[in-house]
Amino acid sequence: MTTNSQNLSSAMKNRSDAEKSLDLGFIWLTKIFAFGVAGTLLWIGSQVAIGSWPAIQKFGSGFLVNTIWNPVNDSYGVLPQIYGTLVSSFIGLLIAVPIGVGTAIVLSENFLPAKVKLVLVFAVELLAAIPSVVYGVWGIFVLVPILTSLGKWLNGYFGWLPFFSTSPTGPGMLPAGVILAIMTLPIITALSRDALISVPPSLRQASIGLGATRWETILQVLIPAAFSGIVSAVMLGLGRAMGETMAVTMLIGNSNNISLSLLAPANTISSLLANQFSEASGLQVAALMYAALVLFFLTLVVNVLAELIVMRVKRI
Repeated sequence: MTTNSQNLSSAMKNRSDAEKSLDLGFIWLTKIFAFGVAGTLLWIGSQVAIGSWPAIQKFGSGFLVNTIWNPVNDSYGVLPQIYGTLVSSFIGLLIAVPIGVGTAIVLSENFLPAKVKLVLVFAVELLAAIPSVVYGVWGIFVLVPILTSLGKWLNGYFGWLPFFSTSPTGPGMLPAGVILAIMTLPIITALSRDALISVPPSLRQASIGLGATRWETILQVLIPAAFSGIVSAVMLGLGRAMGETMAVTMLIGNSNNISLSLLAPANTISSLLANQFSEASGLQVAALMYAALVLFFLTLVVNVLAELIVMRVKRI
């Protein structure tokens, strides 16, 4: 052991100045890249904040609780869009998380033949490669008619519940949430699968050696061990859902109202920006930039919470 350490130390001393300079340059290059990412984030945030400053001065924090968006009277509030962004994303995660984690378990364990597993992995990756506008078109012509029929049934039998109190008219909160579930499914599945695969095999072998069944090993050993990675996958999926634009714009109905009914049309911040930015002028541009700043901070808060959860789980 001592001889190996001495040989390594001797090799380090015998390195040429060119090699040392190359190593030092590589270290500084990676530092520049790291600070470049942070600088880009601050640059984007500062530019959006500067563009939204006239609206911030005029509306202040009231912009976050006002429900009226009227460019004619220069009256703007983003509460319905915040509500639509959060609720549609929550619906998407409510559907995508159990399916994604379940699929990840199937793909990480030996439940299927290798060839079948390879096809399923390819299918999951292919879902992530489909453009969002294609999801939107498919949603309009396939998903909306199916959910409209389901919504009429839910409204007929469960209309006394606030969540199904309105008759579906086509696009609405529920179709947008379902399409977000489909779009976030590849992210949650792929990252959860990677987290489960990275669990040391010794944990699985020890659990089975102690008499645990296969499902007990998965539920009580593997998933807790990979929990931080699964949480990260879910939070990244949430970030994708909150920022999705085209597919949601085509399916949510773009109505600036707050309704507890999942069958009613709604709106999101990203859909508001996509619909109005090209024709905006004057204070409306600043109000849209203010809305973009709100979305920026919402996604930032989500990522910070994800990091805190992961750190807390790792300490446990």
